[in-house]
Amino acid sequence: MKTNQNTVFEDRLSPKGPAVLDLSVAIADQLRDDPMVPSDLLVRQQEQHRVAIVGPGTVGATTAYALLMSGVAEEIVLVGRNRARAEGHAADLRHAEPFSRTTRIWGGNYADCAAAAVIVITAGVSQRSDKVSRLDDLAQSAQILRSIIPEIAAHNPSGILLIAANPVDVLTYAAWKWSGFPPNRVIGSGTLLDTSRFRTVLAQHYSVAPESIHAYIIGEHGDSQVPILSSANISGMRLEDFCDTQGLGYDPALLREMAGQARVAGQEILRKKGATSFGIGAALVRIIRTILRNEQTVLTVSGVAPASVSLGQVCLSLPSVIGRSGIGRVLVPRLDAGESEMLNSSAEILRSQIELLP
Repeated sequence: MKTNQNTVFEDRLSPKGPAVLDLSVAIADQLRDDPMVPSDLLVRQQEQHRVAIVGPGTVGATTAYALLMSGVAEEIVLVGRNRARAEGHAADLRHAEPFSRTTRIWGGNYADCAAAAVIVITAGVSQRSDKVSRLDDLAQSAQILRSIIPEIAAHNPSGILLIAANPVDVLTYAAWKWSGFPPNRVIGSGTLLDTSRFRTVLAQHYSVAPESIHAYIIGEHGDSQVPILSSANISGMRLEDFCDTQGLGYDPALLREMAGQARVAGQEILRKKGATSFGIGAALVRIIRTILRNEQTVLTVSGVAPASVSLGQVCLSLPSVIGRSGIGRVLVPRLDAGESEMLNSSAEILRSQIELLP
């Protein structure tokens, strides 16, 4: 395995993808010896675009809807303790299928995870507006996850786990340990949504489109998250330079305030409507899309921290290149002294919570 500052994991999965249907195998066997059939067509033939969502509650059902509308997945299976509820969501989604793309959708069980390229785990403790931190209810969330992971691993030892339940960084670490999967195939939603929220706040302030903002939130998906202000830019222009050329005042204190708005945005939504679902659902579909399409997109997801950053055994968010095999490379951004100190503190908080896992 090669290791350097920007590369910590090598792809270990076959380019044919993590799962192959029996029918696809039969077809591929017949076509493999045909010189008129391009090799990349055989690869695409064997790639599976089934996504399993374990825990079809508010977040899980919203993710399934967003996934259906995206047209990315060929099959969506909902797996939950309440089979009737999963089947009800599936039936409701099927009624939306004519307005999207042809997708097979059903309520199933863990055996249906066997052919899934990605298994999304949204099962966990219900969101509450009175929580002080996402680290609350760790024991109960870990207990739920521990009952799920062995079932998934037994049926699909070669899929990619995508963890969305909170506290997501600690549970991503737990899923990695309990599944026995290589670190590149265990991904947490991490600070992807926090990064989106931060870019949205900055875009509104500077009157530019969010996609023109390049700024990241790293570390914990929670109170100790770290906004990287030192390298934040608008289409390649440092924020200070952008403000200077636009005749705007550059105010570092205001930037920190806007980062704080992004940090508490989830709690504000939770207080007003009782749950957050649309943002995280869209973020999960973005991760799924880059996996299934092997886009090699850089996203701030939670994963095992590379040894090069000297943060210890912990999962947290860093910009990572995501593709068909999961996390291909972890990119270590240049940080100023204050940001480095904040990242170390964030990792320390998460390590202390990891020690509480059963």
